[in-house]
Amino acid sequence: MAMQIQLPRLVDDLESYAMYGRNERGGITRPSFSREDLQVRMRFIKELQDLGLEITVDGIANIWGRLKGSGKKEGSIVIGSHLDTVPNGGKYDGALGTLVAKEIIRTIIEKDITLDHDLEIVSFTAEESNDFGLSTLGSRAFVGMLTEDELRKAADSKGLPLSEALETVDGDINRIHEMATMHDEKKAFVEMHIEQGKRLESNDKSVAIINSLVGVYRSKVTVMGEANHSGTTMMPHRSDALTATAEMILAVEKICGDDETDLVGTVGKLDVQPNAINIIPGQIDFVLEIRGECQERMDRIIDEIEENWRGICKRRDVQFKQSILQQQEPTKLDEKIVSMLQKSAEEMSVPYMTFTSMAIHDAANMSRISRSSMIFVKSIDGKSHCPEEYSTSEDIKIASDVMLNGILAIDRQLD
Repeated sequence: MAMQIQLPRLVDDLESYAMYGRNERGGITRPSFSREDLQVRMRFIKELQDLGLEITVDGIANIWGRLKGSGKKEGSIVIGSHLDTVPNGGKYDGALGTLVAKEIIRTIIEKDITLDHDLEIVSFTAEESNDFGLSTLGSRAFVGMLTEDELRKAADSKGLPLSEALETVDGDINRIHEMATMHDEKKAFVEMHIEQGKRLESNDKSVAIINSLVGVYRSKVTVMGEANHSGTTMMPHRSDALTATAEMILAVEKICGDDETDLVGTVGKLDVQPNAINIIPGQIDFVLEIRGECQERMDRIIDEIEENWRGICKRRDVQFKQSILQQQEPTKLDEKIVSMLQKSAEEMSVPYMTFTSMAIHDAANMSRISRSSMIFVKSIDGKSHCPEEYSTSEDIKIASDVMLNGILAIDRQLD
């Protein structure tokens, strides 16, 4: 018979953790290194200590708690996510995966089960985009995707060095290099997260097993026209950077919308210069983002967009240039772990889907050093990064039980 978590206890955790950083609009603002982040970290560590776990805070301030196994198998199985939020975010993104991991460990302890592997819980530092410009900071630094030199140079918009911010949460820039010695022991990593989309809801399923994560391409684009008087410059005589940019953005929407896959394209940030009522915009800076499951298709779409832009800019007498900000290829997750989680759902008669995550999570980075996969929980109306973010208790319970029994299977079957 399948094991089950204690749902009321998990719901209480979700509600009480949501009080850290709650604002008057009903959302949660708990960025890493904030006072609220420090408070929730202290609570989380104490609760892990109360469960008898061995606690480690590594150089980048990731929190690790270890439940010792029998020692029959070397290494550890890791579960967890993150506890920081976006500004005015919801109570499920990140926190759900971390608190479900805690509930799974608590259930295993209460059932007096000793795994063959050690079981670890992790809360990664600064998974969300942050003022240091380093999203998924904790997991990227942990697996070595960010160098010590890059981390030492990082500072926020007020000039605070990342090294000083880390000190406030028991991190230490001088211990960054020690994290590499922890890699070999991490045999598997499983992260639960809300879907943040509508695919599960559209298919009336509670759970998805994630077998890959999208690639992400971002570039900063500068469109250069000519600033001039808005009254005295006749329409045929204009080199308007903003109207050209508007057409370029619509081209992104059209080209990505015509693609038959789940590829998406977005322009979500624009800076207009000189940004005055009576001046024709002379320069626009914006960021193009493309996400897709297939790198070859992403490359083809990017080429098509750039070719289209060249025509627009020539016709409108403006120029554009761009610099790449991010070029992360799609991440394939471990087939064996995916299969074990799928089998766990099947043995429990839980209908599920298998698909690609369209958002980047810590599992993408952990897959560089460990067998990794993810479990998604249905998001109502696909809402996330907002106070309206919601997953039902029923869906959370179903997904948590699938994960719990999947972890037990991974422990049995993983060499």
